[in-house]
Amino acid sequence: MFGVSRQSVIAWQRRFRERGRVGLRSRRRGRPRRSALSSIQAAQTVRLIVQRCPDQLHLPFALWTREAVQLFLRRRFGVRVSIWTVGRYLRGWDLTPQKPVRRAYEQSPEEVRQWLERDYPVIREAARRAGAEIQWGDEMGMRSDHQVGRTWGRRGRTPVVPGTGKRFRCSMISTITNRGQLRFMVFCERFTGRVFIRFLRRLTRETKRVVYLIVDGHPVHKGGLVKDYLRNHSAEIRLFLLPGYSPELNPDELLNNDVKSNAIGRRRPHDLAEMKAEARSYLRSRQRQPAVVRSYFAEEHVRYAAT
Repeated sequence: MFGVSRQSVIAWQRRFRERGRVGLRSRRRGRPRRSALSSIQAAQTVRLIVQRCPDQLHLPFALWTREAVQLFLRRRFGVRVSIWTVGRYLRGWDLTPQKPVRRAYEQSPEEVRQWLERDYPVIREAARRAGAEIQWGDEMGMRSDHQVGRTWGRRGRTPVVPGTGKRFRCSMISTITNRGQLRFMVFCERFTGRVFIRFLRRLTRETKRVVYLIVDGHPVHKGGLVKDYLRNHSAEIRLFLLPGYSPELNPDELLNNDVKSNAIGRRRPHDLAEMKAEARSYLRSRQRQPAVVRSYFAEEHVRYAAT
């Protein structure tokens, strides 16, 4: 007569036995008005999401997903909530899904702090007194099968982009300054001390001032051949090394990402000559856009090098 299921009647009987007539009162449907988490629990959750990874908290996840947060709340606070509720919590805490930056375990936070607070300010002051130009350098390999970006297609059917099955590669060395200057060299041979010295000669020839070059700790940069060259040309160029495993401190990494994404990854070179020509063309266009080069120094991790 009332369209009530057997399970509902059984549930009513159980509630009546446990709580009497009060247990039969209608309850509010929909989302609960109050959060299942206290303000202290919510603040602790946000702090751990921002500062730690799930596996550091002994959770079977590498990244913070809604499932990871759901399991964390159940284990830490005994709070059971749905995936959708976790999503509302995350949005309410002003957290958004983002692509993480990979950072090596071997990186020393103390060395990074020392570089930011002591080493680089000393280099900057020495360059100012000597009238030298600070340049940030790096090397990068480019492959023909590197691809980025997306293309439109029918739902459920992965688009096919034709391209050569041959694999070829070349490399580039580049330096940039916070005033928007860019210098580069594209080459095909293996990166060795002789290749690096060839680039250093071009660099000092094109720069009218003394060069203070900051690079990472690649073995070639610390090799005997390079050390001998720098010792004999100390009046023209000096070399400084970044802390180990800290590519995010080098502004030239942003140029590398720019070239990989826009000059190589979005085009289809048919052979090595075309690949080299496209890389050189793109880099020359960036040389004519000093404002774009200066914008690399606006990124959060390299903002310290903007002055």
